[in-house]
Amino acid sequence: MEKPKMDHGQNFAAQGEAGLHTDFKENMTYGEYLHLDKLLSAQDGLTNHHDEPLFIMIHQVSELWMKLILHELGGAISHIEKDEVQPALKQLARVSKIQAQIIQAWDVLSTLTPAEYMEFRSSLGNASGFQSYQYRMIEFALGYKTKHVLKIYEKDEELLGILTKAFNKPGLYDVAIRKLARSGLPIDEQILNRDVSSPYEPNASVLEAWKTVYRDVDSYWELYQLAEKLVDIEDWLQQWRFRHMKTVERIIGFKTGTGGSSGVHYLKKVLDQYFFPELWTLRTEI
Repeated sequence: MEKPKMDHGQNFAAQGEAGLHTDFKENMTYGEYLHLDKLLSAQDGLTNHHDEPLFIMIHQVSELWMKLILHELGGAISHIEKDEVQPALKQLARVSKIQAQIIQAWDVLSTLTPAEYMEFRSSLGNASGFQSYQYRMIEFALGYKTKHVLKIYEKDEELLGILTKAFNKPGLYDVAIRKLARSGLPIDEQILNRDVSSPYEPNASVLEAWKTVYRDVDSYWELYQLAEKLVDIEDWLQQWRFRHMKTVERIIGFKTGTGGSSGVHYLKKVLDQYFFPELWTLRTEI
């Protein structure tokens, strides 16, 4: 006589998981909570090429991580403005961990060979990672402001409005410098009252303030920790940029990017950009 088959719930119960919930007719499921129906159906490519899903998913995952980076940076900026440094330190530490995950994503994408990519690259048209608005918002949040990039997003008025608002907000370095001043360290008024939508230029008073912090760590422990968190973030971002550049070089060489940029040449140039210049200069001077 054939034994009756156990359903999954019975099987779990037999393994000592009697309390496991298996009836979700009236309750929310894991998939519903995460909207997996939307998430996992968002990889429709433009070709039937085997490697196009890899290309799409790597970029989608990176955009999800960038969304979380923006969430954490926004929280950190808000906390620093309210002199709540400790919560900001936790959030900035999390940003660095997220950055490590994004960097590793390039290792997966680099398994795409030039021959494979060329078979579907033309289908991308002018779409390019250069147009990632979340990446631009990260640059804005870190204080790197270049107004000409806003033109890329004029097609979508709502998105342009969001980006313009972010563009005109103080960046992480702006609020850190203001925290230096509130802690009694002399900062030039022109820096404290500067137009935060303009590119930041290194300033002697800011450099001297950070040098004071590093020379008297015990007296300025929180500011010292904050400075090192900023350096962590910039260090990881530059590593991300480097891996991006090398991955692009590995796959398309020195071809022009799909978005019209000079490709590897452009990516090499941005490696020379600094977000927190005085925190790097002081390492030579102290």
